[in-house]
Amino acid sequence: MSSNTYDVAGQRNQTILLVRRIIAYTVLIVLTILSLFPFIILIINSTRSHYDIMQGFSLIPGTTFGQNLTNVLKNEQLPIFRGMLNSFIVAGGSALLSVYFSTFTAYGIHVYDFRLKKFAFTFIMIIMMVPTQVSALGFIKLMRSFNMLDTFWPLVIPSIAAPAVFFFMKQYMESSLPLEIVEAARIDGCNEFRIFNEIILPIMKPAIAVQAIFTFVTGWNNYFTPALILSKKNMKTLPILIAELRSADFLKFDMGQVYFLIMLSILPVIVVYLCLSKFIIRGVTLGSVKG
Repeated sequence: MSSNTYDVAGQRNQTILLVRRIIAYTVLIVLTILSLFPFIILIINSTRSHYDIMQGFSLIPGTTFGQNLTNVLKNEQLPIFRGMLNSFIVAGGSALLSVYFSTFTAYGIHVYDFRLKKFAFTFIMIIMMVPTQVSALGFIKLMRSFNMLDTFWPLVIPSIAAPAVFFFMKQYMESSLPLEIVEAARIDGCNEFRIFNEIILPIMKPAIAVQAIFTFVTGWNNYFTPALILSKKNMKTLPILIAELRSADFLKFDMGQVYFLIMLSILPVIVVYLCLSKFIIRGVTLGSVKG
């Protein structure tokens, strides 16, 4: 074949690659816009008044952002800062306990060989399939008998048992944690707790960051269980306060306040995500592919 034929084939391949790249970037841009569109509308509506929002959809920001902020802060039935603190305690405590003890459990299942190892793994997977709503009534009765209603303990301590987080950590360990590292540390005289805290946790940092984000967001947005446990005004979390604001009577109902409060509630989640986002792609990729 002549050199001209090779040149034509090469140009054709480059053209095909260019077209594919243009199509791929176009699809990604469209998907990005669609993903960000609800947040854009949320921010725009947080600057509009209740009357303007009721008039319909708009891409033009309003002029009542300061008024909405003042109304939210002056609402005596809406302890916004206390609600944010409560949500942070619940979400932060749940994320911390969940990732640590789930990683610890995954470490025990992955490293040790014992008779009921397969049964323990299967049992944890079965528990993962049981929805929270099924055990809610019994859980409330149990917490009442322990005199733990209107406390954060029932919302934080159960996160120690997180089957979904355990499964992710177990898969990540199978792909990125050679058992030779553990054996070498044992030969050097390290005890199991030191091995886990000083060797395993740094290796698991990407997976821990990913699951910390997911668990924090889940705890921050959780409405069902806190609504059953918490009834005192100074103990309520942000999702409960937002629900109460939305369920206000017609004379007090203000969509501007609702949108502003929702926007305010997602800011801590965005901050946590930005702080840990560099670990997400690496953690998800390594944790989902078994080496």
